[in-house]
Amino acid sequence: MPRINLVDPQSAPSNVEGTLSEIKGAFGVVPNMFRAVGNSSAALNFMWGGFGALGEGKLGAQLGEKIAVAIANKNACAYCLAAHSALGQKAGASSAEMTDAQLGRSADPKTQAALTFALKVVENRGQVTDRDVEALKSAGFDNEAIMEIVAHIALNLFTNYVNVALDVPVDFPSLKLKPAA
Repeated sequence: MPRINLVDPQSAPSNVEGTLSEIKGAFGVVPNMFRAVGNSSAALNFMWGGFGALGEGKLGAQLGEKIAVAIANKNACAYCLAAHSALGQKAGASSAEMTDAQLGRSADPKTQAALTFALKVVENRGQVTDRDVEALKSAGFDNEAIMEIVAHIALNLFTNYVNVALDVPVDFPSLKLKPAA
């Protein structure tokens, strides 16, 4: 049972109805996470704007979704794991690739570097070393891409915390969280 009202898009306050309408246009429905965040127009605009901006970034949808499932698994966020696994497959990743990413693994060295870095940032609350950043650069990420990785981490921490703290019901095909290796 959610710990916060899930805003009904049909009777949403005027300051969120336009954004919820955009979200419905993108997904075909308004997922429960957006309905929960819709209790605050500022929070909803922040989150939706963040997804939009990062969607136009240089990392690409697959890598963004792989980072998201790794962080979701780390934070035990079943909602984000389910949502981003589905979105990752929609972006062209295989089910096996998304499962590997959930555990912070990838056969692609560049993706592996991004996942390793993202999980280290989450685990160490941002405390990384010069060597950690250099590993990203050595894998082929420039400063712009590194900043986008950090932005993906921050946005996913926000959504994980919303869903876990407020017990938002999962409305995507559920997946099992896995113990980190």
